[in-house]
Amino acid sequence: MAQLVPLPEVERLSASVVRILGGNPGKFTLQGTNTYLVGQGPRRILIDTGEGKPSWANNLKKVLADENATIHQALVTHWHHDHVGGISDVLGLCPGATIYKHQPAEGQTSIEDGQVFKVDGATLKAFHTPGHTVDHMMLVLEEEDAVFTGDNVLGHGTAVFEDLKAYLDSLQRMQDRVSGRGYPGHGAVIESATAKIGEYIRHRQQREDEIIRVLRYGKLDVGEGERSPERKLSWTPLEIVKIIYHNVPENLHLPAANGVIQVLNKLEDEGKVIHDADSGRWTLNVGKPAL
Repeated sequence: MAQLVPLPEVERLSASVVRILGGNPGKFTLQGTNTYLVGQGPRRILIDTGEGKPSWANNLKKVLADENATIHQALVTHWHHDHVGGISDVLGLCPGATIYKHQPAEGQTSIEDGQVFKVDGATLKAFHTPGHTVDHMMLVLEEEDAVFTGDNVLGHGTAVFEDLKAYLDSLQRMQDRVSGRGYPGHGAVIESATAKIGEYIRHRQQREDEIIRVLRYGKLDVGEGERSPERKLSWTPLEIVKIIYHNVPENLHLPAANGVIQVLNKLEDEGKVIHDADSGRWTLNVGKPAL
């Protein structure tokens, strides 16, 4: 948290985008969940709704009054509580608003892949980008050649995911989609969305390479031409975390282990590692090249 750039509770980011923080800063939400009021006319689109903090609802009410605007549509990027928790506040402020979400709940309308949403000053095109969650959507703001990345790409650090293969496929789909900014679900504005997504793809490959190195050698620092031990090494995900994330506080090791498990599952699908379900330990499949 100490490394994060302070963000105002409300900030105009462009002629068509106002960011309203969710009022819920924390270890996983960074400065808080970003919600965005998009458009320029009396009818606006809201992207995400925070988690229902009174401060967020009060700030949203004030922004709408200052802008002399109402929410025409609310687009929810995914189901996590810190993005859907303020839906009732939105409907309280703007009873005529339609709530859109991929795989909608009762009373909501579905967002479909390729669907276009339009108000004065803003055209948003939605794309299904699962991985962080199965219902995750990104939204391209055509007027700015910018993208609302949801939680697939953040303004600080890296994102977590439910399904690594789907997540990597989505990052590939997102890359080169726009040439401008990224407006993330958490953190500061990303000045080049394409560059940041490229960093994310390279980071995921680096993590995979590191896990394979630990499985093969039992360490990260491997000398050129160094041979792997004759005895096959086996590891639990948490043991792998303690080597790869040795400089990360221990209270973050468990969530890091979940990411390691996702990588191991992907490698198992590719035949590169073997999982002993009884012991929970993983070994490198030396019969198949891993790198």
